[in-house]
Amino acid sequence: MLKVGLTGGIGAGKSEVSRRLAGYGAVIVDADRIAREVVEPGTPGLAAVVAAFGEAVLTTEGALDRPKLGSVVFADPAKLQTLNAIVHPLVGARSAELEAAAGQDAIVVHDVPLLTENGLAPLYDLVVVVDAAPATQLARLTGLRGMAEEEARARMAAQATREQRLAVANLVIDNDGPLEALEPQVRKVWAELTARAAQPGRPTE
Repeated sequence: MLKVGLTGGIGAGKSEVSRRLAGYGAVIVDADRIAREVVEPGTPGLAAVVAAFGEAVLTTEGALDRPKLGSVVFADPAKLQTLNAIVHPLVGARSAELEAAAGQDAIVVHDVPLLTENGLAPLYDLVVVVDAAPATQLARLTGLRGMAEEEARARMAAQATREQRLAVANLVIDNDGPLEALEPQVRKVWAELTARAAQPGRPTE
C-alpha cells in the first residue's frame, strides 16, 4: 500500500485533482466528507458536539447547523480547539478503517485540506500539493464560488501559507493555469505514484 497525502489551499483545485486521481484508480479517503459523516444525526460525534456547544448549534430537524457552529468556533480559538478535539479523532479512526479496507496493493490518497496546518505530512509515504498563487485562489473563490472578497481572504489567511505547503511537498501540481493544463500533470503524478508503489522491497502495510 502506498499512502499519499493530498493537500492544497482553498481554491487551489485539490478536489478536482482528487477526482481525477480516483479516475485512475486511487482509493480516495476524503477528510472533509468523513468530518461531515461523523457528526450526522444519531452519531456519538454529534452528541459530543451538542454536549460541548449546546442545542443551539442544531437545526430544527436535529442536524448540525454548520454555519452557526462555524460562527461560534471561528471567533474563539479555544472553542475551535474543543471542536477539533471531538472531530479529529473520529475522522482519524474512520480514515484508518477505510485505508485498511483498501487492500495491500492499493494507492490510497488521503484528501486532507489541513495536512500542513496539523503537521500530518509524516503520516504519509509522500505528499502531493496542488499549488496556485494567492491571486488565483482569490479569483476562483470570488468568481466561481461567489464568496465575498473579505470572506475569501479570511479563509485563505486561516490556512497555511503557500510556502509552508510547498515545504512539505514531495510532488507539486501547478494549478495556476486553465483546467486543460491540469490533466497532463495529474497523469504524470499518477505514473510516479504507481512507480513508487511497485518498487521492489517497499514495505506493505
